[in-house]
Amino acid sequence: MDFLIILIILVFVIIIPNVKIVPQSKAYVLERLGSYHLTWENGLHVKVPFIDRISSVVNLKEKVKDFAPQPVITSDNVTMQIDTVVYYQITDPKLYTYGVENPISAIENLTATTLRNIIGELELDQTLTSRDIINSKMRAILDEATDAWGIKVNRVEVKNILPPRDIQEAMEKQMRAERERREAILRAEGDKNSAILRAEGEKQSVILRAEGQKESQIRIAEGEAKALLKIKEAEATGIKFLKDAKADEAVLKLKSYEALVRVADGQATKIIVPSSIQDITSVAAVAKDVLK
Repeated sequence: MDFLIILIILVFVIIIPNVKIVPQSKAYVLERLGSYHLTWENGLHVKVPFIDRISSVVNLKEKVKDFAPQPVITSDNVTMQIDTVVYYQITDPKLYTYGVENPISAIENLTATTLRNIIGELELDQTLTSRDIINSKMRAILDEATDAWGIKVNRVEVKNILPPRDIQEAMEKQMRAERERREAILRAEGDKNSAILRAEGEKQSVILRAEGQKESQIRIAEGEAKALLKIKEAEATGIKFLKDAKADEAVLKLKSYEALVRVADGQATKIIVPSSIQDITSVAAVAKDVLK
C-alpha cells in the first residue's frame, strides 16, 4: 500500500510535469544537460526528468514592432524625426534563442542605423517623396542581417516623417504659393477659352449675317430679273399680237396718240412729240372716229 502511494506521488511529481503539449504556432527549445538538444513542434512531447530542460518558448506568429522616432540627417543637412514599423516572424527557434541576446532590441538598433544610412544619401525633398524606396532598402538590409538570428523581416514601413517646424512652415508656404499659381493659371486659361469662344461666336454671327444679306440680294436680283423677263415677254406678246392682227398704220398712229394723251395727263410741263407722227390732223380725225 505504501509502495502504491509512493508510485502515485512519483507519477504526479516527476512524470506528469515532464509531459508537454505544444500548441499550434509555438515551438519549445529543449536543452539536454545544458546544450541544445532539439525543438519541439506542436503536439505531445515528453522530456527526461532532471536531464532535459525547456530553454525557451517561441511564438511563431508574425509580430509588429513600432519603434520610437529616430533623429536622422539628410544629405542637405536637415534634421528630422522618422519612426518606423517592422513586421517580422521567427522562422528558426534555435537561432532566435541562441543567435543574439534581446533580439527585439537588436532589430531596433539595426533599424535606426540602417535608416540613418539611407536617409543620409537623400535630400529633404527626396526623403519626403521616396517612402517606397526607403521601405524596400530597409527591408532588404534588415532581412539579410536578421537571417543569422532566425528572424524573417517581411515588411518595413516608414510611419511618420517629421521635419523641423521652420521647414514645415516653409513647405506650407511653398505649397500655398503653388496652389495659388495653379489657380491663377486655371483662371487665365478659363478667361482665354472664354474670349476665344466669344470671338468664334462673333465670327460665326458676322459670317451668317453676311451670308443672309448675300442670299437676300441674290433673291432680290432673281426677282427683278424674273419681273423684267415677264415684262419683256408681255411686250413681245403684244407686238406679236399686233403683227398677227395685221394692224395698219392708222392703228399704230392711234396707239401713239393714246400714249401721247396719257403722257399729257401727267404732271410734266413739257411734251416731246415723236417725229414719227407726221400728220397730227389725220391722227386726230382717226381718234375722233374711234371715240364716236
